[in-house]
Amino acid sequence: MRHFNTSGPVRPEHYQIPSLRRTGVPDLVALMEHADSFLLHAPRQSGKTSALLALRDELNRRRYRAVYCSVEMARVAGDCLEEGMRAVLSDLSERARIAQHADFPQRHGARALTETSPTLVLQQTLRRWAAACPAPLVLLVDEIDSLRGKMLLSVLSQLQAVRDEKTQRSRVSVVLCGLRNPLDDSPEVRRSFDITDRTLRLGDFSEAEVRELLDQHTAETGQTFTESAPTEIWAATRGQPWLVNALAEESCFETESGRDRSRAITDDDIAAARERLILRCPTHFRHLSDRLHDDRVRRVIDPLLAGYGRLESSTDDDASYVQDLGFTAPNARAEIANPIYGEVIPRFLGADAAVSMRHDSTHYRRPDGGLHVSRLLTDFQTFFRENAEWWSRGSAYRESAAQVLLQAYLHRAVSAGGQIAREYGLSHGRTDLRISWKRDGGNQVFVIECKVCRPRDGLETLIADGIRQTARYAAGCGAEEGHLVVFDRVPDRSWDEKIFRREARVRKNPDGAVWEIVDSEAEPGDRLISVWGM
Repeated sequence: MRHFNTSGPVRPEHYQIPSLRRTGVPDLVALMEHADSFLLHAPRQSGKTSALLALRDELNRRRYRAVYCSVEMARVAGDCLEEGMRAVLSDLSERARIAQHADFPQRHGARALTETSPTLVLQQTLRRWAAACPAPLVLLVDEIDSLRGKMLLSVLSQLQAVRDEKTQRSRVSVVLCGLRNPLDDSPEVRRSFDITDRTLRLGDFSEAEVRELLDQHTAETGQTFTESAPTEIWAATRGQPWLVNALAEESCFETESGRDRSRAITDDDIAAARERLILRCPTHFRHLSDRLHDDRVRRVIDPLLAGYGRLESSTDDDASYVQDLGFTAPNARAEIANPIYGEVIPRFLGADAAVSMRHDSTHYRRPDGGLHVSRLLTDFQTFFRENAEWWSRGSAYRESAAQVLLQAYLHRAVSAGGQIAREYGLSHGRTDLRISWKRDGGNQVFVIECKVCRPRDGLETLIADGIRQTARYAAGCGAEEGHLVVFDRVPDRSWDEKIFRREARVRKNPDGAVWEIVDSEAEPGDRLISVWGM
């Protein structure tokens, strides 16, 4: 039985989209004709190794002798070049023997380790192998960015030497692969090496490819997806390959109803699978969590969570680094890569605070089963007043600390019967939250827009703009309630001045394009927006 792949390179028993298609190059083998080397990079669990193995097989079907190896085991050797090179040659020899029945690296590599300096052993072994090989030799090196310091310098210098051999017979073409270009992380390496002629990024799935992947499951099992279910997966993942596969696997294989091939997979199945996946916190998410402690990541992600562009202390290199790690989308507009990441990141950041929250979710349920959002925000005002200062002081993510605290509080109250979707209004200084609450007789939708008032902002102007934005957002979502939360960060205002609640009535202007604040008598179609100061 075939499955969706959530671990390791793709195998025949996996549904799959051809990896090489996602490089953006129609024929990578043709690229090898005029580029002696290139770098392929992509975030974790995006299909890099699968792409390298597919390229290896395609090269070997043509006129090349291609061999794959990983240098990750050399990482544990640190700066001990002898142990590191032993690990590299061992992996190269074993993979060449298994994949191509080639024993040259095994026979000559071991001897070279005893006769040659570790700074030359890889170079000499590859040069001699290329000279003895009847076809052009191509080395595909995985996990190159796992190396650091002297080990990275030594491996790159030896690979560059065999790539630049003047004699064609002893030249080796090199394909490097990793999360990102190792030259980007080290000025010393950047100045010293020019080992790649071109850099390629392995793209995410397109929406059409998501449907193509799901169609393979339908063809295999007969189980269909409702028309909107693939769109739901695309919307939640933006095509991130591991997330797409994980959501589909969770929906189709991990529950009794999902394994019933007579019923179609629906939007509700996808939404439930998404929540189970987030709660289970697989390794993919834990790696994201670990990276959040990196200052380069914080300088980019913190202002995004707060709803505005970027910190003055962040650089273009920071932005490139965070994009290469997969946190942000691979486009010109800085934004969290996909809604699932947009949900799990603040959950990770607010996890410590959530432990201290003791509110009971049943307290916020109305007699008819609906959600009492006003009561929830009233209680949060008290909680925020008591805890905001110590939380902000202890959080490295100070720009978004208030928003993270609110989202942690809401999640604890809402998770038992609803979901929270997050949208970050970049360059508009806002974070939009949409709560979907299930109850008998129909679901409820509420929107909460968060804005931050800083010393340079006029509070009343900010509130007026926020009310109009909240009304527009609530109308677009079909929400029955709209709430604007204003976090006041002006230092000389007291808590008594910051904490307030007021109501504003808004109405569309005659041409229906803009919501305006009104103080006249209520008319049909008016909306009430609750404003919460904190």
